[in-house]
Amino acid sequence: MPAFDLTLPELERHRPEPDEPADFDTFWSDTLKEAEQREPVVSVHPVETGLRLTQTWDVTFRGFAGDPVHAWLSLPADAREPLPAVVEYVGYGRGRGLPHERLTWVNAGYAHLLMDNRGQGDQYGNGGATPDPHATAPGGPGPAVRGLLSPRDYHYRRLITDAVRAVTAVRVLPGVDPARTVAVGNSQGGGLALAVAGLVPDLAAVLVTAPLLCGIRRALTLTDAGPYGEIAAYLSVHRGAEETAYRTLSYVEGVSFARRARARAHFGTGLRDTVCPPSGAYAAFNRYGELSDGTDPRKEIHPYPFNGHEGGEAEQVRRQLHWLSAQLAD
Repeated sequence: MPAFDLTLPELERHRPEPDEPADFDTFWSDTLKEAEQREPVVSVHPVETGLRLTQTWDVTFRGFAGDPVHAWLSLPADAREPLPAVVEYVGYGRGRGLPHERLTWVNAGYAHLLMDNRGQGDQYGNGGATPDPHATAPGGPGPAVRGLLSPRDYHYRRLITDAVRAVTAVRVLPGVDPARTVAVGNSQGGGLALAVAGLVPDLAAVLVTAPLLCGIRRALTLTDAGPYGEIAAYLSVHRGAEETAYRTLSYVEGVSFARRARARAHFGTGLRDTVCPPSGAYAAFNRYGELSDGTDPRKEIHPYPFNGHEGGEAEQVRRQLHWLSAQLAD
């Protein structure tokens, strides 16, 4: 796929006007206040994985509406002191899978919490374990369009709330230093991590690659791939519902979360990415931290001119590892 979005110089200047409703902050404050009424952790059980250098626990915490959400917590087997925690969010259609699948962060010496995606997990990978009992509002079969006609009913209201509650949960788990909590994600996971950065003011750092839910209106004009394609397909049948859908989507717009974020941030994007167009990543990056009480969070972005949704793959992870180590040591 040749480059199809803005040129790199244009991306570096891309600062679209925020597409956010007047009650954006109230909407999320009220949503999270409801979730915070319950203790975060439900259960923690050790898991035998066959790995000698890693200890893993099956964690259940309370997410949106108190619903049980599953996660894997992994720590280095020889950990003696509380560790910085990396909370990782997975991609669209994927569940938490098996506990030995994602070992990068625990092998780098972090406590690693991998959150399951409610109502997802059936498209690829090794499945999930968290149902979405609220997926009853009008909308299509895919998560991106479940409840699309109402902000309160929308799937991503629930999933973003789960993502914030995962941070709350990991901070009370044994072996974790709550002051050094980091959000990490790619694609949908990147969009969730960015939302967490905008909703959790004392997050230490955020690492975002190819984020979904950024520059949503523009993305819907550029691509029919992935989750944006599901939204376009829904609107091709439900003609006249566009503005209602756009209003709902404005409450989960990643650029709005990015504007409110304070944590140090590391971004990456492939300039040929048709699933999550790079203009969305740059819109979030260029406006990142602009509402963060006069502070100027450290941030950097790495473009990959000849890559699509795979982005920098292992090269991007290498950069993330070195960057995060330096940030937490500073």
